[in-house]
Amino acid sequence: MDSCGKREHRSQASSDGGLSRRQFITRSAGVVGLAAVLASPLLSISGQKAAASQDARPDGKKNRAWCMVIDLKKCEGCVTIDQPPQCTQACIQGHFAPKGQEWIQVYQHETSTNGHYFMPTPCFQCENAPCVNVCPVGATYQTAEGIVLIDHKRCIGCRLCMAACPYQRRFFNWATPELPPEAAFAEYSPEYPVPAVKGTVIKCMFCAHYLANGRLPYCVAGCPMKALYIGDLSEDIATDGQKIVKLSEFIAANDGYRYKEDLGTQPRVWYLPGHGQAFGRKPDEGVLKPVEWAWGGQGFDRQVGIWPQEGR
Repeated sequence: MDSCGKREHRSQASSDGGLSRRQFITRSAGVVGLAAVLASPLLSISGQKAAASQDARPDGKKNRAWCMVIDLKKCEGCVTIDQPPQCTQACIQGHFAPKGQEWIQVYQHETSTNGHYFMPTPCFQCENAPCVNVCPVGATYQTAEGIVLIDHKRCIGCRLCMAACPYQRRFFNWATPELPPEAAFAEYSPEYPVPAVKGTVIKCMFCAHYLANGRLPYCVAGCPMKALYIGDLSEDIATDGQKIVKLSEFIAANDGYRYKEDLGTQPRVWYLPGHGQAFGRKPDEGVLKPVEWAWGGQGFDRQVGIWPQEGR
């Protein structure tokens, strides 16, 4: 059983899929626990509302205000290790994500000098979330800690939230997803939406079930380059699982920015600009490999620009 009281799932990754489920769970157990990381004095981050952190918990302490920082200087799309993006691979395996759904997707963008850089893209957990504002039945909601979740028992599949999301980070389950047998042991909750439900919308939820128990999200633990940080705006700290940084200083010192923040969504994901140069990658080197599902299927093939066809 894991720390949430759920049966630990097991699955085997394909030989070239990179990180196996057993490997990234082991890696997650070996990194700094969030319970220890988040024991620093209460601080504040300049320019960030962090409204959820103002609500007191039953124990009198302020709520966490979860956020993420992605260091693009360290993100090289896992091309230097000749693997698919391992943050995405870990997320797929940890959540039994339906085939074709990359809840944290690594995009390849062009630079002004004809090169390219890689950009991991999870849900942005917006404070002013358009998806929450348009949901007619309250199925999409925001927790006191700022994480946007979906209650699939209330979702009616209208997809208004998908149309409202300016980041295109929501997915629709058109059919009952093909899942491995291990998924049958999962206990559904909005924090861990497994198994996926036909006719509903699904997305990244910052691994809320892990955060609640002092563990790192799958993507953060699975990143071999330590490019992803999970942070708490209330305490002004963040960690990649190995080191701890003061969040506000880390963002300011590295010219951090928020994607499409001009839309007023107040996203809780910051990017530090770069193109993988921390590992010696040049802007014109490497092409992303498609991720794989251990129970069959591949993700978007960036080299040919299409999704694999059935039987391919």
